[in-house]
Amino acid sequence: MDDLDRRVIELFADDPRIGVLEASRRLGVARGTVQARVDKLTSSGVITDWGPNLSPEALGYPVTAFLTLEIKQSSGHEAVAEQLAGVPEVLEAYTITGAGDLWCRVVARTNADLQRVIDRVVSLTGVERASTVMALATQVPYRVLPLVRELS
Repeated sequence: MDDLDRRVIELFADDPRIGVLEASRRLGVARGTVQARVDKLTSSGVITDWGPNLSPEALGYPVTAFLTLEIKQSSGHEAVAEQLAGVPEVLEAYTITGAGDLWCRVVARTNADLQRVIDRVVSLTGVERASTVMALATQVPYRVLPLVRELS
């Protein structure tokens, strides 16, 4: 990744609806150059999504919690993960090391609704138990741009 790649990423991150022509004007390079860089960054997996970032809070899910799941070892992580993908309130799930087997970020409408979400997750085949930590406030939101800026 060179300086132009970083500039392209930052420009589209700041203004995702900019369009390739306007990006080429702002960057001072040919339209085809910007398009080629975007295509390369997308095909190599650096750019993974062009969709809008959504706010669970604005959608009516202001409660965020992190579940550490213990699973039956015979069930396997993939089988449980497939079921977790079917629970809309599960935003992400990771296989982890340490005390648990899987870590999930979930959202709910209220604290009482969080209990419903936890009950649903624990009822999945292969899930033995869950321990829960509730988020009180977001201090550093998900971000990747600082990594791009560190590449030199």
